[in-house]
Amino acid sequence: MSPHATGRRRVHRSVTTGLPLALAAALVAAGTAKAAPSGDARVIRTATLGEIPLGPFSNALLPRSVDDDHGVDLGGIGSDIYPAGRKGEYWTVTDRGPNGQIKVDGKKRRTFPVPGFDPSIVKIRVSGNHVEVLDAIPLTTSSGKAVSGLPDQKSRDEAPYTYDAATALSFDPNGLDTEGIVRAGDGTFWLVDEYGPSLIHVSARGKVLTRYVPKGLKLTGADYPVVEALPSILLHRKINRGFEGLAQLPCGDLVLALQSPLSLPDEDAGDASRTTRLLRFSPRKKAVTAEYAYRFDPVNVVDPSEDDTSELKISSVVAVGGDRLLVEERTDKAARLQLVRLGHRADILGGPWDDDATSPSLEQLDDPAAAGVPVLSKRLVVDLGKVSGVPGKIEGIARVDHDTLALINDNDFGMTDGAGAFDAQGRLVDSGIETTVTYVRLPEGL
Repeated sequence: MSPHATGRRRVHRSVTTGLPLALAAALVAAGTAKAAPSGDARVIRTATLGEIPLGPFSNALLPRSVDDDHGVDLGGIGSDIYPAGRKGEYWTVTDRGPNGQIKVDGKKRRTFPVPGFDPSIVKIRVSGNHVEVLDAIPLTTSSGKAVSGLPDQKSRDEAPYTYDAATALSFDPNGLDTEGIVRAGDGTFWLVDEYGPSLIHVSARGKVLTRYVPKGLKLTGADYPVVEALPSILLHRKINRGFEGLAQLPCGDLVLALQSPLSLPDEDAGDASRTTRLLRFSPRKKAVTAEYAYRFDPVNVVDPSEDDTSELKISSVVAVGGDRLLVEERTDKAARLQLVRLGHRADILGGPWDDDATSPSLEQLDDPAAAGVPVLSKRLVVDLGKVSGVPGKIEGIARVDHDTLALINDNDFGMTDGAGAFDAQGRLVDSGIETTVTYVRLPEGL
C-alpha cells in the first residue's frame, strides 16, 4: 500500500481489494445500478473503477517515478476507449495526469500535483458492475525514460506549478497530454495529444516511435523522433484544446479531431467560433491527406444549461464503416453524437483556409457553407444529455455492436480547481467522481 493511503479524505469512494493483475494484483470496485430508460436510447449497464493509489500504480510501471501521490488515485483513463478484441475488454489512455488551477495574485496557475506521473495505456475489462485493470503500459522515450505529462514549450503552453501553485516546475519537451487511442493491426498504438497538437505512434510496449507535429512547431530536446508533418495552421490551436478525438477507418487511415476551433486570428475569434477541423492521416504515406470543416450546433442546443460557445468541444470520434464517422459534440455536462461522412468533395486541405493570412478566417465565418466552405453534413444519432444514467464529461466512446455503445468519462483523477483541492497536509480532497464505463443501447443500429 502507498505510505499515503491511510488517512486519505474520501468522498463516496469504494474499497480497494488489490492492485492491477498485470502489475501483480487485481483491483475491482462496485458499480452503480442500471439507470431507467429515458426516451428511445437507454443505459443497459454501468461499471465503476475502484481506488488504485496512483503512486504504487505508477512505480510498478516505472520504479521511483512518483515519490508522493498526494493521496490521488488512478483516474483520467476516460480520455478514450477502444475495443481490445475480447468481449468487455478495452484499451484506454490516461491524459497528462492530475492537474488543476489555483489563482495567485489574480492569475490562474496550472498545477501538477504528481509531476512524475507518466501517461499510460491501460487495458480494462468490464465485468458485471466492476471495471478491472488488466494491464498498463507506460509511455516511454527512445531511451526508455518516462514521458511526462508536463507542458512542452514555454512559448506555447501554460507554466506548470506544484500542487499548491507555490513553486514553478520545468517544461518538458517529452511531455504529452494524451487523449484519443486506437490500436493498429500490427499491435502498435496511435494516440493524439493536445500540446502540439500531435499524432503519436507508439510501440506495443509503449515506446514513442514518432511524434507528428505541425510544421513550424520547432520542438527541440525531445528524446524521440519528432516529425513536422501536420499543417502549420494548427499552430493556432487554443491552449489545452489540441487533438482529442482519434478514429481508425477500415482502410487504416486515421481521423484526428481538433477539440475546439483554432484561435484565428485571435483568441476572441476562436472562443466565439462554432467551426473546428478534422484531419485525415495516412500511416502508409506518413502524411495528412485531407482536412474537413466541422460545424458545431449552437451551444444551447448541445447543452441547454450553457450559453458560452467556447465550452463546445469534440472529445471522441468513432469509425462506423466506410468513411462514416460518429462525432461527439459536448460540454462538460452534456453530449450529442452526430453521424458524418467524409466525402472527398469536403476536403479543404491546402486551400485558403489553411493560410493564416486569409481574412476572414474559417473560424470567423458566421455561415461557412454560405461562404462556399464544404462543411461536413451531419445527422443526430442520440442526445446523451437526454439519456438517464449517462454521466457528465464523456470523453471516450467505443462501438460494442451495431446498436450498443460503451462510454467512458474523465473523472480528472478526482481533482477540483482552487486552493481547497488539497487539505492542510497536502492530501487530495477527492471530488467523489468515479471513472465509469456506461453501455448505451440505441434504438437504431449504426
